[in-house]
Amino acid sequence: MARFSGFDGAEIAVVELGEGRPILLLHGLFSSGEMNWRRYGAAAEIASAGYRVIMPDFRAHGQSAAPHDPAAYPPDVLAMDVEALIAQLGLTDFDIAGYSMGARTLARLLARGLKPGKAILSGMGLEGLIGGTARADFFKKVVTQPDGWPAGSPESFAAAFMKQNKVDGVAVGLLLDTFVSTPIEVLRGIETRMLVLCGVDDRDNGSAPALALELPNAALVEIAGNHMSAVTKPDFGTAIAAWLGHPL
Repeated sequence: MARFSGFDGAEIAVVELGEGRPILLLHGLFSSGEMNWRRYGAAAEIASAGYRVIMPDFRAHGQSAAPHDPAAYPPDVLAMDVEALIAQLGLTDFDIAGYSMGARTLARLLARGLKPGKAILSGMGLEGLIGGTARADFFKKVVTQPDGWPAGSPESFAAAFMKQNKVDGVAVGLLLDTFVSTPIEVLRGIETRMLVLCGVDDRDNGSAPALALELPNAALVEIAGNHMSAVTKPDFGTAIAAWLGHPL
């Protein structure tokens, strides 16, 4: 594990795996590079296809800093941290993928002008990118009240995942206020070659097929699973590695 600086100097933990063409993998909310990308084998499969896999833990997640100062959480803070990381690594020709919140961050990076070779939006639908704050509000509710939800409810699952990963509720509460929606007109103007990858039963962030239709240069792949389970399936890493292909 290496340590880099976020946009404001906050410590960002990064793990790398493999050698070859660089690809950044961005994890989801309440998760980490370990949980999203390494635990179930996706990172190893991508690395084995000839890639240098770079996995940061977002601020307020994993082994990265979780400041409690509101000034550490301006709008688009996660995109700003990734931009800082790319600059420190000296990356100029690379690919990038994100799952759930990582996909939302990737959309913001593209909207802000990032020009990767290829990009993968996974665990994400159209409404999750262009919509308002309903999804963030759902998680704010869970962060504020992590106990007492009915068994089997979406809130109980989210709260259990948050506790499992020892998430700092104060820091993540501040982070949830930094999310910025991306207008559909902006998505329609992104020329980057993209894969939209989603569990066939995952509608947590809206419609993945609708997202693929709006992007001018996107393919759609659906695999078994819902928002929580698709990322654990062997097909998840296989689909990414197969779509990327072996780098030249």
